[in-house]
Amino acid sequence: MIKHIVLFTLKDPANAPKVKALLDSCKDIVPGIREFEVGIKTEGLEATADVVLVSTFEDAAALAAYQPHPHHQGVVAQIREMASGRQVLDYLC
Repeated sequence: MIKHIVLFTLKDPANAPKVKALLDSCKDIVPGIREFEVGIKTEGLEATADVVLVSTFEDAAALAAYQPHPHHQGVVAQIREMASGRQVLDYLC
């Protein structure tokens, strides 16, 4: 399995719920997505980002199918307009 984690820093942190909703819309777009969780920064808890996506894919083929999927690419384009930074970590688990 592959864990796919993405951290977003937003130009306006008030957009975090919108980004969460956009990401949540991707959770079932391809077979092989095992886990898909989106979180937003919680006041009073430590955070260096505004939104996090933590997902698990069955294998590299499932992640490879997700990345270019047209729905995912549309979400990426919308989030890109709201984000000031993005960090990604993919690893085998």
